[in-house]
Amino acid sequence: MVSLFIFGCGGGESKSPPPGAAAAPAAAPQAAERSVLFLGTSLTAGLGLDPDQAYPALVQEKIDSAGLPFHVVNAGVSGETAAGARRRLEWILRQPFDVMVLETGSNDMLRGANLDSVRADIQAIIDRVRQARPNARIVLAGMMAPPNLGARYAAGFGAMYPELARKNHLPLIPFLLQDVGGVADLNQSDGIHPNERGARIVAATVWKTLEPVLREDLTRSPSPSPTAPAR
Repeated sequence: MVSLFIFGCGGGESKSPPPGAAAAPAAAPQAAERSVLFLGTSLTAGLGLDPDQAYPALVQEKIDSAGLPFHVVNAGVSGETAAGARRRLEWILRQPFDVMVLETGSNDMLRGANLDSVRADIQAIIDRVRQARPNARIVLAGMMAPPNLGARYAAGFGAMYPELARKNHLPLIPFLLQDVGGVADLNQSDGIHPNERGARIVAATVWKTLEPVLREDLTRSPSPSPTAPAR
């Protein structure tokens, strides 16, 4: 089963839980398992879907079918920006994980946020994860902007993810919503969030990049558990 980080999801950006508060996982991973943590927005949280229909849960099905010893943790939060993900990262780092799938920036794009600021926030997340968990792998999920935001902005936003992946030597999911974005039959009524059929396509897209990372990770030492914060 997929563990869920509960932050409270809604239309706005959520705040991190207070220090000392415990997350409420649906099921704890077995000791022999490794963890894949999905840090993302409502696309990852599965807004409008049952938890087991969100694409991270569908990736868990693929992991189980492949017989790989990984447990998925869904840390998606609706409405979150890259800056918001950066702010709650210290809380996220309390959770043990061996691989992080980083999906952020789509809400920044919808707000027309400055791309230099978004890029800086994503880079800071990458840097902090590498500092705290040098053995953990990071997979970056790319996004694209619709043309109504202007050709220059859309081009700059779309290019940001490959540039970050190259700079940081990260595996890249070129476009998270490949074959789903803009397809009415694969999205909910808002035209933004995938429906159950769309989520299955997203999971397949993620799996193409993630599966070889997981198989390679099995040859590495597990990421050490985080130390308890000083009191």
